[in-house]
Amino acid sequence: MIGIRFLHTLDIMSDHLQRIGPHDLGGLPGEVIDRSEHDFTFWERRVDAMMYLLFKKGIAKDWSRVRHLIESLGPDIYEKLSYYERWAGAAGALLVEEGVISAQELEQRISELKSRAREQ
Repeated sequence: MIGIRFLHTLDIMSDHLQRIGPHDLGGLPGEVIDRSEHDFTFWERRVDAMMYLLFKKGIAKDWSRVRHLIESLGPDIYEKLSYYERWAGAAGALLVEEGVISAQELEQRISELKSRAREQ
């Protein structure tokens, strides 16, 4: 009897479930995932190393916080970014939240890097 009530409750709840963010794709149609191995680009390796250093230095303390920052990017940004671009965004947000740099300093540095890239 309890099992039937539980299933009925789940059925009622499923009518009210909503996506909790752009990362929540459960049950939605999607693209085919390319599962083939690929070499990481230079900048992807840099982002991976940066995340490693953030943990080693104690700035990042657990992956749940990094995941939360990635999931907080918002659908308009999240869906346009690649995996490592999301990591880079989370790393920047973490550095600002922890007071390592200010948001203004981060924006200025990004602007400088974009300008330098255009010149090349």
